[in-house]
Amino acid sequence: MLTTFIVNSPILASIVFTLITIATYQFASACQQKWQYIWLNPMLFTISILVPFLLLIDINYQEYSQTTEILNLLLEPAIVALGLPLYQQFKQIRFYWREMTAILVLGITVVITVSFLLAMWLIKAPEIAIALSLKSVTTPIGITLTEQLFGDSSITAFAILIAGLFGALLGPQWLSFIGINSAKAQGLAIGSASHVIGTAVLVRKSAEHGAYSSVALILSAILTALISPWLIPLLQQLFN
Repeated sequence: MLTTFIVNSPILASIVFTLITIATYQFASACQQKWQYIWLNPMLFTISILVPFLLLIDINYQEYSQTTEILNLLLEPAIVALGLPLYQQFKQIRFYWREMTAILVLGITVVITVSFLLAMWLIKAPEIAIALSLKSVTTPIGITLTEQLFGDSSITAFAILIAGLFGALLGPQWLSFIGINSAKAQGLAIGSASHVIGTAVLVRKSAEHGAYSSVALILSAILTALISPWLIPLLQQLFN
């Protein structure tokens, strides 16, 4: 019945499901600001509410995605807005670009290598190992690289979401727990590991956190696109 409603009234369905999504997110955001609970992260809360709701009313992901396409269209300018803290801190950041690039090159190389080798050791499936090794970049880049390297892009999308959520939920607390309290260090760590989702959380802490996380997000995407096409095939040779 609801599927028929979506097919016959696409505009009305788009309005209804878009409003439900936004209302759920805003409710979670208000709750988190009031009570500061980790599990009230707006994205995690919204997913945990919407998935059972869609299953209950028998709406699959493709139908939901079609009705909320406007949110996908608005995502790009929203990501661009993360560049504001970067602009505000640019004079300070430009003095450290060499150090940041070197750190990220090393970190990305280690993450890809360890993720790939561990996945091959445990699962012994190259397409899954490729997908899991590209979990720390934004979804469009991760999926594109995975497809070019003949990995499983659906697993990449899921792994990217999980990496982002874990970084957003636990990253800042874990870094503070182990004594890493610098805004620069936290920004680079979260931005490179948890991409847009983690960066969106850090922006709330301070402009400096958001700026360094945005830099890490951008550089990680570029460096991963440069490193993974030769590093992953090289790692695959170890298992041939």
